[in-house]
Amino acid sequence: MVRGVKEATSGKPVFLISILLSGSSVWLAIAIAYFLEQPIRLNSNFPTILTALGGFIFGLGAAFNGGCGVSTISRFARGQVMMVATILGWLVSWLLFVDLFTDRAGKAYLISPVLHIMILIGLSVILLVVASKSDTKTRKLWLSMLGIGVMAGLVFIYEPHWTPSGLLKSVGLSVWNGNGAAWPRSERFYLFFFLVLGMAIAAFVTKSFRFEFVSLIQLTKYFFSGTLMGLGAVMAGGGNDSQLLVALPALSAAGLVATLSIVIGIFIGLKLLDK
Repeated sequence: MVRGVKEATSGKPVFLISILLSGSSVWLAIAIAYFLEQPIRLNSNFPTILTALGGFIFGLGAAFNGGCGVSTISRFARGQVMMVATILGWLVSWLLFVDLFTDRAGKAYLISPVLHIMILIGLSVILLVVASKSDTKTRKLWLSMLGIGVMAGLVFIYEPHWTPSGLLKSVGLSVWNGNGAAWPRSERFYLFFFLVLGMAIAAFVTKSFRFEFVSLIQLTKYFFSGTLMGLGAVMAGGGNDSQLLVALPALSAAGLVATLSIVIGIFIGLKLLDK
């Protein structure tokens, strides 16, 4: 999302818009899940002050880090070892603050499954029409983002809490409460491992993998950025991965507010870095 905000501020909003709408194709996974008699339950909540504040703090941290949650893991998989500091900072925040903000979500509300799917299908159709009328590069971008939404939805059928931020949240709750029974299932760690492995393989195939090291001062900066991202994710109910691929497809008002707050936080964070 950081790259998307950068491009949007320079008059090229296509990448940011494609990211924000990437979850619209989750309807396909929802339909498959109902067909398999394993209906997906996407939670929709009203936003709170914590939702907006958490999204904003996450956005600031992402701007200082130079990337959001998934892009942090992607950069690590491409050899940028300093991202370990960001991940550690994120984990520390989950461990310290997750119990303080648990069960602080806004009031839940229900959306008719038929209406839900129809809205998502409508968005997907609009994106496909836009893609068909775009140049080759833009069309590839739109279709790639829709593909990400489909894949995320299919993974959600198997593991609803598959996102990296969701995994860190579960680890934090288990450690904080000393509840070994709440420790994430091994399958969730497998999903995370293969996510990183897939990114690393893609980096080798595209010849974009190379080790990068930084100074101790820069590591401290990345750690601080990670703590901001972790704190924001705790307050908002998830990082940008959870908001884009779970909350927004659920048509959750909280997810919308959190995502917009992340964008605003990134924008302001980038402005602060430019000074």
